[in-house]
Amino acid sequence: MRSLQARYTRDRLILIVVIAGTILAALPLTLVLGYALVNGFSSLNWDFFTKGPKPPGELGGGMAPAIVGTLIITGTGLLIATPFGIAAGILLAEYPENKLNPTLRLLSDTLNGMPAVLKGLLAYVLVVKAQGSFSGLSGAVAMAFIMVPIIAKTTESVLKLVPWNIREAGLALGLPRWRVILSLVLPAARAGVVTGLLLATARAAGEAAPLIFTAFGNSLLTYNLLQPMDTLPLRLYAYAISPYEDWHRQAWAAAVVLLGLIVLTSLLARWVTRGR
Repeated sequence: MRSLQARYTRDRLILIVVIAGTILAALPLTLVLGYALVNGFSSLNWDFFTKGPKPPGELGGGMAPAIVGTLIITGTGLLIATPFGIAAGILLAEYPENKLNPTLRLLSDTLNGMPAVLKGLLAYVLVVKAQGSFSGLSGAVAMAFIMVPIIAKTTESVLKLVPWNIREAGLALGLPRWRVILSLVLPAARAGVVTGLLLATARAAGEAAPLIFTAFGNSLLTYNLLQPMDTLPLRLYAYAISPYEDWHRQAWAAAVVLLGLIVLTSLLARWVTRGR
């Protein structure tokens, strides 16, 4: 009886320690999110979403160019990264004997661990210098460098979860290996692949450092990817370091909008994988 009581006491103590550790780990994030919501939510209005920035020192204005630029650059980066990331994941998962895999895995891990600012410098060398000017396209390339290793790793992981009997059934029907992968394996792992795409998008959408060297920023609304383009992280950074109180207020509002976009993307990823 004493032994049972001692085990029960230890179990309760360990549970209390785990709960306390979870609370301590979540407390800083909760405080940051709460502070951003308190300071930024009250600054959201119709002008914020429909108008461009005002000149320095003038009150009002909004971040319509930054919101549109964020959607365009992130979406274009996803379009660039998706075929490369999925192809790399397929090669790593479905062709483990390929001689390129060790090099590909090393490059993927290196790119994933590389600071975001270095990815921006890489896009600067490859696109900005070749083009001769900053542009939204170079920002999209920088976003793609962030997304590719995430998509590749997620695709590899979910493809390995697909039962091998699905592949064997396709091969038994006389289908070539590539057709089995495209017609049977990938559709079976569709939910996981889509989740990887959404998570990569959420990861890249909040980056500002790579865009300083690429998209550069633009106070005017533009849809041309070959011109400098504004984004929410860039505008947030510029306003946060400014001496104007109204810009600080709008920076908090931009943080709330950016946080909302990331949360919505994460919730969409959870919805896609629900029940699968």
